[in-house]
Amino acid sequence: MFDIGFSELILIGVVALLVLGPERLPGAARVAGLWLGRIKRGFNSIKEDVERELGADDIRRELRNEDILEKERKILKDTAQKAQHILNDKPLDGLSSSITKNSAKIDKEHSS
Repeated sequence: MFDIGFSELILIGVVALLVLGPERLPGAARVAGLWLGRIKRGFNSIKEDVERELGADDIRRELRNEDILEKERKILKDTAQKAQHILNDKPLDGLSSSITKNSAKIDKEHSS
């Protein structure tokens, strides 16, 4: 978390001993340790909550994508069924003759 070396810790300890004295130093160290532990637990709790939410967002996004894909598959399947139904109702021979009739009709209209 902080980049504090051993020599810096010794310096902090000596200053604390001079300022607080040998009677109050153990109590102050205990209180400081408790506060640091609470702060660390708080940060870890927040970190876990954020990670959990990010994971939930990823899951929601994946489920939404799967839902969209399923809808697209259904639309594609319905379109394929409609196309198959049209082809079954009008065989290709009848379809080609109707295309020929329609093209002759269009040619006649354009020439007029």
